Amino acid sequence: MKKGSKLQVALLCLVPFIMVLGNSMLIPVLPQIKKAVGINQFQVGLLITAFSVPAGLTIPFAGILSDQIGRRKVMAPALVLYGLGGIVAGISSMAMRSPFWGILAGRIVQGIGAGGTYQLAMAIVGDTFKSRERVFALGLLEASNGLGKVVSPVLGTAFALVTWFFPFFAYGFLAIPTGIALFLFVKEKAEFKKQAFSDYLTAVKHIFRQKAPGLLSSFNAGMVALFSLFGILSLYSDILEKRFGIFGLKKGLIMAGPVFIMAALSFLLGIILPKIKNKGLKAFISGGLVLIAAAQGLFIFARGMWVTFLALCLLGTGVGLVMTPVNTLVTGSCSTKRRGIITCLYGSLRFFGVAIGPPLYGLSERFGTVPVVSLAGAVSVLALILSVTLINQKKILTSEENQKAKVASGADTPLKAESVLKSPSRRPLIFRRKLR
Repeated sequence: MKKGSKLQVALLCLVPFIMVLGNSMLIPVLPQIKKAVGINQFQVGLLITAFSVPAGLTIPFAGILSDQIGRRKVMAPALVLYGLGGIVAGISSMAMRSPFWGILAGRIVQGIGAGGTYQLAMAIVGDTFKSRERVFALGLLEASNGLGKVVSPVLGTAFALVTWFFPFFAYGFLAIPTGIALFLFVKEKAEFKKQAFSDYLTAVKHIFRQKAPGLLSSFNAGMVALFSLFGILSLYSDILEKRFGIFGLKKGLIMAGPVFIMAALSFLLGIILPKIKNKGLKAFISGGLVLIAAAQGLFIFARGMWVTFLALCLLGTGVGLVMTPVNTLVTGSCSTKRRGIITCLYGSLRFFGVAIGPPLYGLSERFGTVPVVSLAGAVSVLALILSVTLINQKKILTSEENQKAKVASGADTPLKAESVLKSPSRRPLIFRRKLR
């Protein structure tokens, strides 16, 4: 990878890192916010919902716009908007006597900005890099996303030591300079042209008409993996306190373990997959889903501290095996002109998976751990069946990507007519007979 490309990838890796802080960094600070603002638990939950719902709804529209005018022109302003939303929430906390609605408005602005970030970073990687470099860069993006999940509770707690509303300003300090740097230093090789929406919609329909079963199964695998990870982590957080009496920094470090494993595997697969010419993407996804289902089965019956931790690590391993291969299939499934909307549709499902997981697993408080986690495990098994049955790497990847894989692996490739005639070993039989 060239020096300029390394800088570009480094800047793009900041995008998922910052985006994932949107909820994760705020969660450990919510009790302090609740006390300082004087709100109830339902209103505390709205601070998360106000970010997640606008982000999930905005993602597809950001993808459509990026296909029309370019990724950078959407992503850079989106990061600035994300940061400004945090500053609005911070100023409201300082200036308003009852700041709840001001904070809520800032969170909505943040969510709208977040909708035009990570998925477009994936799309830029898909547009700019080819074959091996693309898979490696996607692995780095996924690892950065995972790293953000690991460090965000620590960052949130550290920022809150200054004052309870300082994390809101931190969003601005991190996101706005990154957005400006992306606009100045990230270059796009693809050319984007405005087109009639009806033509655009027809082309996207054509992609799904050809690849819907495998592509949607890939989308589903990524969503279920993140749904399972964040859902069970939220449940595990409660168990660590109630069953094992573990609180504070020790609890945060224990919970970071499975997410660290996921991030490390995503990074390693970004290195391994290019070396094996992207072979076995389906096998990695299926194997990861097997581990996710098995981990939830172990979690149900685990009683000891370390067996429960082992179940979470097994789950993190499964998620790590799923994410980079799915990213590779999604970004390689279509041409540059359609990649923005395809990656953003996938991003919406990822986002909703993360958002739905914790409350759904939280039903175990009412209905019990065994039935709720068993139901979630059944969802993982269903995703596994769909992946094994419907994912076909050759059908999902574009013909250009498949051809590059064949070239890289030394398979037969189309030859020019003149090279065929010049080489005796490659001449058709009729030519060899005439020469004799």
